[in-house]
Amino acid sequence: MSSFRSLPPLNPRQQEAHDYIQGPLLVLAGAGSGKTAVITRKIAHLVQHCQIPAYRITAMTFTNKAAREMKERVSKLLPADQLKGLTVSTFHNFGLNLLRLELKHTPLKPNFSIMDADDCKRLLMDLMQRDNLSGAESKELINKAIRRISDWKNDLLDPQQAIATAESPEDLQLAHLYELYERNIRAYNAVDFDDLIVLPTRLLQDNAELREKWQHRIRYLLVDEYQDTNTAQYMLVKLLVGVLGRFTAVGDDDQSIYAWRGAKPENMALLAEDFPSLKVVKLEQNYRSTSRILKAANSVITNNPHLFEKSLWSDKGHGEVIRVITCRNDDDEAERIVHDLMTHKLMNGKTWQDYAVLYRGNFQARVLETQLREMQIPYKLSGGTSFFARTEIKDVMSYLRLIINPDDDSAFLRIINTPKRAIGPSTLEKLGLFAQESQLSLLAAAGDQRLAMALPKKAASQLHEFAEFIEQYTRDLHDNDEPVPLVRQMINETGYIDYIREQASTPQAEKVRMDNLESLFSSIQNLINRAEDVNERNIESVIRKLVLLDLLDQQQEAEDTDKVNLMTLHAAKGLEFPFVYIMGLEEDLLPHKNSIAADTVEEERRLMYVGITRARQELTLTLAEQRRAGGNMKQSTPSRFLDELPAEELEWSGKKKAKLSNVDPKEQAKAYLANLKALMK
Repeated sequence: MSSFRSLPPLNPRQQEAHDYIQGPLLVLAGAGSGKTAVITRKIAHLVQHCQIPAYRITAMTFTNKAAREMKERVSKLLPADQLKGLTVSTFHNFGLNLLRLELKHTPLKPNFSIMDADDCKRLLMDLMQRDNLSGAESKELINKAIRRISDWKNDLLDPQQAIATAESPEDLQLAHLYELYERNIRAYNAVDFDDLIVLPTRLLQDNAELREKWQHRIRYLLVDEYQDTNTAQYMLVKLLVGVLGRFTAVGDDDQSIYAWRGAKPENMALLAEDFPSLKVVKLEQNYRSTSRILKAANSVITNNPHLFEKSLWSDKGHGEVIRVITCRNDDDEAERIVHDLMTHKLMNGKTWQDYAVLYRGNFQARVLETQLREMQIPYKLSGGTSFFARTEIKDVMSYLRLIINPDDDSAFLRIINTPKRAIGPSTLEKLGLFAQESQLSLLAAAGDQRLAMALPKKAASQLHEFAEFIEQYTRDLHDNDEPVPLVRQMINETGYIDYIREQASTPQAEKVRMDNLESLFSSIQNLINRAEDVNERNIESVIRKLVLLDLLDQQQEAEDTDKVNLMTLHAAKGLEFPFVYIMGLEEDLLPHKNSIAADTVEEERRLMYVGITRARQELTLTLAEQRRAGGNMKQSTPSRFLDELPAEELEWSGKKKAKLSNVDPKEQAKAYLANLKALMK
């Protein structure tokens, strides 16, 4: 365990944020200002010097990766006995645990499921078809309905309130759909992702005794990335801390880039209204970037109105000039970035992972990938297919979801014919009608003896067989301390492994899918091994956690990382790289045309700010004079953000280079040759 003496000293502002526990505190943490060090050391300080036991402290953030990193860093500051019971989790994991602990106060039964986005879309499609609503086949309308329902939930509006505040016929249609959706999701004994925040918040709002219990339970609360909270998350925090307001909220309104998923940076201003004694500490010293990069970031973000004024500074030196490269078109842009990056690596002896190329939309990566492959440069594309979005994982997870929640009709429908069981659509339709009339779940209906009167003998027999199979494994898995071998056995017995072999187009495709299943089984075992609470070492708790776990993060961390990083500006938040390229600095792309039309360019400017502050040593910006759109080349206009950068810190390609670099060209050429020779050894 590290002692505090061996840690680097905090700067005066960090120390102030670390020491202050007398009341509510907002820490305005600029990009790269060492906020994680402040949070983790403050947790250790609360335990060791303020006599608050770890089990009475809760820290919340937004991603599993951030929560994992925070807990690891705290564990290096405190001995194991002092760390016991500390809660460091995402908002959604916290909500899930609260629901589990207070289940008797909710409309849920113990075996509730968490529905993913695909399940929710399928449910909405079924509801629209059942009610003969137009647009049931329209992906666009289904996506709009999902977004609106999510927005209503995050704003803590129930279906009746949504109906009452509807302003157009479409609003009214979507609000009625919301009502049907809620009724059905409860009938499935399920929750969606938003419910993991909304249900605990409503529970604490409506039950004073419960609210008091949780306020007493959490003596100190720390919230990271506060600018990304939505209304429900803000209210959850407010209800947990009560009037005493024993909390530290850490955030940066200049890095709020998630309005599209309900984030409200104005929640930072609300804190000052709801907690008049709020203390504000600004962390403005940046430990990441050169002064030139920070000057560019400050210069751009100054054009946004501000809740709180701050200006980043650094002692990392002035640094290299910021380059702006104008390219003929998007192909030329990709080619120049790749050649520039490769030359830079050779001249400076760097690794591929030192480089990141950031862009506004995923489509921009296509031409880049082509160029990188041609030059045989390894790269890593972030934001690919999520582990849980893969077909084989969704299939096996549906079997497991049905095991822990027999009312999960969505899971039943996914697996009843996976692998094929010769149960046709008309059989399923009759089963659905029988289930509705009998007020049973589809699985319960499949096992009901009366089904033989509603269906042909063979079909009823196959459904009975399936129901008995699930019931048998439900009993076996719930009674078993080592469920993984049983899960393997169950999946084998379904014929699913043979089904994968039959479906795979090549031996390699089969191997990839089998490896994915092995990763899933390993993850189940790891969660059981890591469970701190003995009550969480069961299949029910593990499956529920797996729905929330971001396995992709863990896989990416495990793979070879010496690759060029390609990612959207949104995905880059929280990361940093020595050398950064931001491509597509054009109007309608950055800022995006939708933001220009909706007059929300401020968020795009924050996105630009986030991109700039990812760079530690060098920053290169590129734009194309023409860009392909729908098969045609269209003329582009340079982004307004280029005009907002400090002109004296920029070097435009094609213009005479100012003597801004101290590097001697002869020395540079020598270094280039030396690195080439080293590569050829």
